[in-house]
Amino acid sequence: MDKTLQTYIDKLNALNFKEMYENDFFLTWEKTPEELEAVFTVADALRYMRENNISTKIFESGLGISLFRDNSTRTRFSFASACNLLGLEVQDLDEGKSQVAHGETVRETANMISFMADVIGIRDDMYIGKGNAYMHEVVDAVTEGHKDGILEQKPTLVNLQCDIDHPTQAMADALHLIHYFGGIENLKGKKVAMTWAYSPSYGKPLSVPQGIVGLMTRLGMDVTLAHPEGYEIMSDVEEVAKKNAAESGGSFTKTNSMAEAFKDADVVYPKSWAPFSAMEERTILYGNGDQEGIDRLEKELLAQNANHKDWECTEELMKTTKDGKALYMHCLPADITGVSCEEGEVEASVFDRYRTELYKEASYKPYIIAAMIFLAKEKDPQATLKALEKRGIDRFFTK
Repeated sequence: MDKTLQTYIDKLNALNFKEMYENDFFLTWEKTPEELEAVFTVADALRYMRENNISTKIFESGLGISLFRDNSTRTRFSFASACNLLGLEVQDLDEGKSQVAHGETVRETANMISFMADVIGIRDDMYIGKGNAYMHEVVDAVTEGHKDGILEQKPTLVNLQCDIDHPTQAMADALHLIHYFGGIENLKGKKVAMTWAYSPSYGKPLSVPQGIVGLMTRLGMDVTLAHPEGYEIMSDVEEVAKKNAAESGGSFTKTNSMAEAFKDADVVYPKSWAPFSAMEERTILYGNGDQEGIDRLEKELLAQNANHKDWECTEELMKTTKDGKALYMHCLPADITGVSCEEGEVEASVFDRYRTELYKEASYKPYIIAAMIFLAKEKDPQATLKALEKRGIDRFFTK
């Protein structure tokens, strides 16, 4: 057997992840450290196999259903790539073209789209208290449908971003760090600055910063959350980060100074987000159909953002990081000063210097999603990886 692939299988043999079989992926902090490591390991194994022209199709047919209630480029194509890697066709659910507008219930929609579906990926990140709850409602519906004999299988749900967490992004970011620093064990003690940054736009979700502080503290990293006063994230997620840090030997601190967060950091992640209180208010306004209130809130938040234009990732700030060489990260697209906007999250020279690393960071997401599906569908992933290699089907034909 291929030695590298055997190394991945040996890693899996040392981990306990049996509860992932026939399960869903909602939040990273609901998974054990060994389950998270299993996702990283399978993602690396699948990537290695694809790079070595080994087909990883475990499905001969079936659908991956995607539902994006917010715009997406990277996550949308990552989900489609992950499904295709495993042999699934992808069908996007456009609610505007469905019967949802005519009053079709979540229970009915979930079952109607799932007759031959093996996975459902959902992005629902815009409204506090809604996205993650909706995903659970979908899972409850298909679980009941499977139990009642309506569905031949229960589709696995993968959270492609909700109001609380962005697990596929955070896991892809973590896998990038694992490779960048040469192993998961080398992340312990590294300082991560998860900082707010100025954006000329309004209402960016909280789930990326929450996902980062919720996951990196699991890995023993020293995480600093920085933002101006009034840009707090969910207090529940802060408590998760504190608990994670205490268990992993890492740390979680907060500051209202971008400079303090950047000082001696090994990793910086400057990213705009809307204040939690404002996102709560927006959810209520949308629920009431109050467009006048929504317009008012948008103007207020844009004015509030404009008070903090100095929260920008600059060359000067980067010089204050560890040896002046911290890794710059972003979930993309970034608001680049002088490029995508007049004033934004990051100076163009900083972004350009890290462009290759940023694209590498994004490249892990399809494999993370594929690994989440793989572990939910395969009772014995190690045996399946062996069988795929032994089967020896080329991913693409060459003479």
